[in-house]
Amino acid sequence: MKKVSIIKAVTIFIGVLMLTHSLFKCTKVGDNIQHLDRSYPSIPDSTIYAAFNDNYTIPSADVTPATNDVIKMRGVQTIVHEYCGTSNCHGGPISPKFNSYADVMKYVVAGNPSGSKLWEMITTNDFNRAMPPVNSNHELNTKDKAIIYNWIYNGARENPILADFRPAAIRLINDGCGSANCHNQGTVAGSWAEKGILGTRYSIVTTDTASFYIYDAATGAQSRYCQFINQTKLNTIWNDYKDSVKTYYSDTIGKASFRILKTFTTPWTTASRRGPLGSYDDVLMDIYIPKNIRSNSSVVYTSPGGVQYYSKSDPLNSNDCFIRRIDSTLLFLNPQTGTVNSVNGSMAYQDGGLKPSEIALIKAWYFADPNIPDVWKYGKTNTGIFKYAKSGNLIIRR
Repeated sequence: MKKVSIIKAVTIFIGVLMLTHSLFKCTKVGDNIQHLDRSYPSIPDSTIYAAFNDNYTIPSADVTPATNDVIKMRGVQTIVHEYCGTSNCHGGPISPKFNSYADVMKYVVAGNPSGSKLWEMITTNDFNRAMPPVNSNHELNTKDKAIIYNWIYNGARENPILADFRPAAIRLINDGCGSANCHNQGTVAGSWAEKGILGTRYSIVTTDTASFYIYDAATGAQSRYCQFINQTKLNTIWNDYKDSVKTYYSDTIGKASFRILKTFTTPWTTASRRGPLGSYDDVLMDIYIPKNIRSNSSVVYTSPGGVQYYSKSDPLNSNDCFIRRIDSTLLFLNPQTGTVNSVNGSMAYQDGGLKPSEIALIKAWYFADPNIPDVWKYGKTNTGIFKYAKSGNLIIRR
């Protein structure tokens, strides 16, 4: 029996030795693990909001931040802590530490993911350098990698700025509000084509448009939309419209011949069509020349020749604006008259289904973007045109 035990002990010892040798071979410097791929495509998607902290109170927030005043989204610090800063790793006995922005920045080259050690460690297939360790069974998912990549690529700031807000905000607006039955260029141009008001200039043929239907499961109602599907002609039609709008409102007297005839409702459509928000330029135009100014529901002016216009001349004399339609915590004051309008916020819930953090992100972009005139942020004399409904505080430039 003793001989058998000795044989077993020797066998186990040899087995352990072989295993140790095998592990030693596997961990030699520079060894790549077969089938392991932690790489990430170096194509930055700047429309993904990426910040260091999870919470960011926007500069235009009320004294006591309201529901739509704080951006709450997963940030780099949380990701790094979750994957690297646990108590048995870099949050415990193992150095280096990643407890603060300063700690993390020791391994980051702002604007250069590929030159940052942090990025290198989470994307390398080298067994010895890969972090988290390959055998930890805790792989960074693609979404978290995208946040880290974009954060570094966009400048790796501790607090976000316009460059972080704008791409993400515009994508939210485009995707959330630009559907075919909503703020869509094709649907607007389709209604104009169907009514025959585009004339012969664009050589429109039957195949340039198509009908589509939306069925309301709750009511059983069915709505038909005519959409312009020839993208080349659509681009020309919509850009021509925007050029006319910008030309007229640059000088409503000197450029009176450019006064807008096309509308999004009466008399050219059977139902209200919303002003398109398909691009950054579309959104900007909707802000400083609101749709309700360009497309009134009744006749505003009749020319000496009898032509009826539904477009107003003063873009500041507006009872509606972009931010009012997405944030129900704000009241809007007509920039020209100071008249207070009721709360709205319908775009956030009816159109785009925006969440409070997404509304805060859009507001952060809105008040930071220099391409939006101050008069549409704070009024003509910085007395404020946006008032918090709960506190009565006005947003002014500080």
